[in-house]
Amino acid sequence: MKILALDSSGLVASVAVLDEETLLAEYTICYKKTHSQTLLPMLDEVVKNIELDLHTIDAVAVAAGPGSFTGLRIGSATAKGLGLALDKPLVAVETLAALAYNLYDTGGLICPIMDARRQQVYTGIYRFAGHRLETVAGQEAIGIDELLKKLESLGEAVTFLGDGVPVFRQRIEEKLRRPFCFVPPHLSRQRAGAVGALGMQYYKEGKIQAAVAHRPEYLRVSQAERERVEREKRAQEERR
Repeated sequence: MKILALDSSGLVASVAVLDEETLLAEYTICYKKTHSQTLLPMLDEVVKNIELDLHTIDAVAVAAGPGSFTGLRIGSATAKGLGLALDKPLVAVETLAALAYNLYDTGGLICPIMDARRQQVYTGIYRFAGHRLETVAGQEAIGIDELLKKLESLGEAVTFLGDGVPVFRQRIEEKLRRPFCFVPPHLSRQRAGAVGALGMQYYKEGKIQAAVAHRPEYLRVSQAERERVEREKRAQEERR
């Protein structure tokens, strides 16, 4: 069994290919270029370097959100295009669950946080039990203080990772009274390898979808949509 995995849900662009025993290739960049410039060339490099016939993959796993609206759209469009062209199913993997999967079998609670702006984070709370990832609290967009209160109430040690850590590290250090730690840089961001590993598990459980049916999970409306709603409200008020 072989999985092609993509993640462009945040600042990171990442492509990986793995089978049931080996991470065959992983190409990850966390830099300034937009994912529209990097993702397909990265995929092309991976395919060439491991001499991969894309028709031999069993599925395309993609980080399905939440995350950057633009990044999710690029990842979704790329995965759907590959799925349709190759006639392969897609495996939608929750961005935050994949982040937590970076820390396989870590004890205590795992809390990935992504900066969602406006003092909010995209987050979920996870733990490993019996070598499997369990969801303690599902993905949501909430204020950082609300998240810290929730973690306090759970009463366990917490491991934080994600691009929200540099933004909210000081707040966490000031307010959280439970034992906690932050992971080192090589584990702290999205990786397509983790998307693929979790996606392979989902595939075996039958959690697949036709490429045409895939939609990213944004969790909240985009800034453009919020601004459109606000303009419509102002226009209605002016007409009254």
